[in-house]
Amino acid sequence: MDILYTTEEKYLEALDELEHGEPQKALHLMNEIIQIDPEYARAYYHLGNIYQDRFKNYQTAGFYYKKCIGLEPEFPDVYLPYLRLLTTLEMPNLAEQIFQKALLIKGVCKCCIYEQMGNYAEQDKRWEEANEFYKQALLNSTGIEDKSALHDNLQRLRDKKQLTQRVIYNFE
Repeated sequence: MDILYTTEEKYLEALDELEHGEPQKALHLMNEIIQIDPEYARAYYHLGNIYQDRFKNYQTAGFYYKKCIGLEPEFPDVYLPYLRLLTTLEMPNLAEQIFQKALLIKGVCKCCIYEQMGNYAEQDKRWEEANEFYKQALLNSTGIEDKSALHDNLQRLRDKKQLTQRVIYNFE
């Protein structure tokens, strides 16, 4: 009966399996899809998500994200998880490349992209860079929930900067 499935039907079934907490079944279906159609970029995207989020296999996830971008560079959904992966793995050069590329893609959540780069800069204690990224995220936000989280990020950053400032005593 599997041969009666179109690629799209398999894809939708795989998404349904993911939604119902069946990553192994979704993984199997996505692999079948790329065997049938090796150019089906969205299957690579979902394989990247499965390997990153469910199996914590970051190298394999990165391979699939990169493959998805290579096949369909205008697919906006792939950029944020790939950027998260690269910042988690502390790959600053590649993260910067993907960040710059993501900003040019229509449909990418620019607020999310800037926030991720802000988180990365904050993690590295690059306070001024983080501050600028968070400000850009705020400027690109569209929802109420985005704004409150971004204000929290900026406040946390101010608190951290204050905690790490050197105190200079002036004795007269």
